[in-house]
Amino acid sequence: MQKEMIPVIAVVGPTASGKTELAIRLAQRFDGEVVSADSMQIYRGLPISTAQPSQEEMCGVPHHLLAFLDWDKPFSVADYVTLAGQVIREIRARGHLPIVVGGTGLYVSSLLHNISFSEEPRDNALRAELEQRAQQEGALILLEELRSLDPETAARLSLRDVKRIVRALELCRLTGKTMASLREESRREPSPYQACWIGLTYADRSLLYDRINRRVGVMLENGLLDEARRLMEFPGAATVKQAIGCKEFFPCFRGECSLEEAADRLRQGTRRYAKRQLTWFRREEAIHWIERDRVSDDLLLQETSSIVAKELSIRYNEEEPDSGVPEKSFGNQAAEREREV
Repeated sequence: MQKEMIPVIAVVGPTASGKTELAIRLAQRFDGEVVSADSMQIYRGLPISTAQPSQEEMCGVPHHLLAFLDWDKPFSVADYVTLAGQVIREIRARGHLPIVVGGTGLYVSSLLHNISFSEEPRDNALRAELEQRAQQEGALILLEELRSLDPETAARLSLRDVKRIVRALELCRLTGKTMASLREESRREPSPYQACWIGLTYADRSLLYDRINRRVGVMLENGLLDEARRLMEFPGAATVKQAIGCKEFFPCFRGECSLEEAADRLRQGTRRYAKRQLTWFRREEAIHWIERDRVSDDLLLQETSSIVAKELSIRYNEEEPDSGVPEKSFGNQAAEREREV
């Protein structure tokens, strides 16, 4: 007998597109709880650089998988899939609707497509060798090697993604297969989720970039430099230190560049990251894309509610009062940072 599928809303898209605000309003309308799918918001002590929503912005809606991990603790995509799956089942047991929101594409797709990582081979000696080569020869050499073996994966990575480059090369060497083919093979069990995908984008890309640029200024006003300095002085935590948001200011603290130069690097890096997020999510055919700059807040809620109600066969009250969700500051938007292969 086939198990009943778990209904889930997925709100995805580039950083600063307003995903968190929409997820909260949908949660209020459909009696839902939010499950974060952000590979950096999992860490404690980085509320500004990772743009974790404040308690006020949450508006009483339960949020999960935010700020629960120490900087020096490892956390993989497989860990996320396991943990998020547990949270989703608990939400359904309470009779509520899970709403997955975030821009870490690998987290969302691996979770909702039920990709298993348990059988992926590992070779610690090979990984150590590749990591040593990355340090001695540079990430570019490894990325070029990956391009010859798995051009699709290599195209999604940058020189900052050393960990992902090493892992992809490790798998290629061990299996002779690409990441895409391995993931397709891993979908051996049907997904337990009936997912309704909502994607936010901008018809005028410059408007999204303006939001990103302004948000950097607000983050600085809110104490980003103190947060970045604490991270720089923390021993270890190499993965966290490579994330967009803090690392751009490390040269500034060492006297190697000005504050404005560091802030401009953050703006540029975040804009490039938004492009990569859009590229990732465009591959997901099930997404209902909505151009955020062509609809009002109320129309956005109306359109997405209709999509959810139709796909998941859920009723809602169209006459409900205003949600009370406060207008987002650019410093506290959900700034998703996809950092996985």
